[in-house]
Amino acid sequence: MDEAAYTLKAISNGTRLCVISLLSETDELNVSQLGEHLKCEQSLLSHHLTDMRAKGILNCRRDGKNCYYSLKNKQIVQIIQCLNTCNCV
Repeated sequence: MDEAAYTLKAISNGTRLCVISLLSETDELNVSQLGEHLKCEQSLLSHHLTDMRAKGILNCRRDGKNCYYSLKNKQIVQIIQCLNTCNCV
């Protein structure tokens, strides 16, 4: 239960839930692509991505100047599916 609580706390933000939702639909996206979809300032988005990466939710792959993010644990998508089923999103 502690691990579940840790994960839920780590994603308990609308922007973070949107990032997970977007990454569940594609293999990976870079910061610019995520920013375009979310209409979010890059500095705020980068903060969220860095924190989610540190908490083991996202992977990051560097290619030149770009960082590409993907879901580290695909099971986290089940949380998004549950929220969709409950009409919480």
